[in-house]
Amino acid sequence: MILLASHNAAKAAELKRLTGLEVTTPTYPEPVEDGLSFRENALIKARAGAKATGLIALADDSGLTVRALNGMPGILSARWSGTHGDDEANNRLLLAQLTDLPRDAAFVCCVALVTPSGEEYVEECSWEGTIATEPRGEGGFGYDPIFLPHDAGGKTSAELTAEEKDALSHRGQAMRKIAKRLAQISA
Repeated sequence: MILLASHNAAKAAELKRLTGLEVTTPTYPEPVEDGLSFRENALIKARAGAKATGLIALADDSGLTVRALNGMPGILSARWSGTHGDDEANNRLLLAQLTDLPRDAAFVCCVALVTPSGEEYVEECSWEGTIATEPRGEGGFGYDPIFLPHDAGGKTSAELTAEEKDALSHRGQAMRKIAKRLAQISA
């Protein structure tokens, strides 16, 4: 059994789909994510999960980085508009901020795997693209409706099927890399 150390239901569902493993989600209080990077926050969550449950814990921290905004919203992606998890408000604010700016962006995902004995493995990947001028698509969550990946044929990540998104995305890339570590630990 592996713990997916995420209290975000949409992210947990995506991580479960990507791992294909028997997993459980947290029943303990969410730790404070006060790290200064995706890596630090992913490790905070995975360490807390391993300590609280005695299970191998897998956590990610991810977000959108926009070059014209000096990498922001970055680790503040979920609360960019001031309201944690209000995807529509975050998207509206970001679009307003980019009215006359370049729209180069990337989704970044850092996945941390921590064992109960304290072994730590981290993988970080990015998915390059641009920001659309308006939301499109019904799939995904977060900034998916306004993120146009370079490798998605003009679709936003919200217009991709789950399988397409898994094959291309920052989280899919990072999970495939960390899965190799997990296989070594589980063997």
